[in-house]
Amino acid sequence: MKDIAGTKKFLNTKKKSTIRVLISYLFIICITVVFLFPFYWMFATAVKPTSEIFAYPPSWVPSQFHFENFLSTLQETDFGTYFKNSTIVTFFATLITVFINLLAGYAFAKFHFKGKEFFFMIVLSTLMIPIQVTMIPNYLIISRLHLLNNYIGLIFPPCAEAFGLFLSRQFMSELPNELIEAARIDGTTEFGIFRKIILPNTKSLVSVLIIFTVMWRWNDFQWPLIILSDSKMYTVQIGLSMLNGSQYINWNMLMSASLIAILPVLVVFLIFQKQFVQGIASSGIKG
Repeated sequence: MKDIAGTKKFLNTKKKSTIRVLISYLFIICITVVFLFPFYWMFATAVKPTSEIFAYPPSWVPSQFHFENFLSTLQETDFGTYFKNSTIVTFFATLITVFINLLAGYAFAKFHFKGKEFFFMIVLSTLMIPIQVTMIPNYLIISRLHLLNNYIGLIFPPCAEAFGLFLSRQFMSELPNELIEAARIDGTTEFGIFRKIILPNTKSLVSVLIIFTVMWRWNDFQWPLIILSDSKMYTVQIGLSMLNGSQYINWNMLMSASLIAILPVLVVFLIFQKQFVQGIASSGIKG
């Protein structure tokens, strides 16, 4: 009797556990659908006939798929130029920003110098300064250096930022000092230590920095809007705002351009996603 009762209890427990798992999966599926639906609606609007965009009741599936709308967006506008500009700015800005953050993080994590904690707090305090406060000084500096409507003016001013430095310092503080000391005893230079020891052990951190930096710089609208007046230098975000006309909006073209603009950030995230969670967890940002 005891065996039968134990078996029933085990089956009931297993059944409840299975129900909880099914409910969890159902909840996750519902949340995923909610998050993905805007992207589907953008795609459907981009490829559906114009007459169906404002149809009521709305057509969830286009009656015809006009994939040529994506090609028309590139041919009828300068969006290809905007895409090229954003690609150049984002690539070099990410390269420079990640390099600065890693070097500065290494210095604050592993070097001992007078006032280190004070200077680190000063750097972190810049996170509390609204970007609106620095707009005019940055613009005046770039203007006097004759870097308006220039890739250099777009790339360099936002490169030194405190958030990435904070992540780098927190992550590198966990690396064992014995590795660095052993390399110094062997006569390795500080930059050699950084290249041969620090970088190979911070791949997850680099992934996090790359994802955040690409996302921020690719989606940056305010700074390019301030310093650019030449339409040939416009970036993707400014190009998207120009497609949003005051009298008429070509929704096919706007949604097509929006989907094209999403692709680079999505590709970068998919490439580095495996180490993204590990890098966040190891950098001191825990919920």
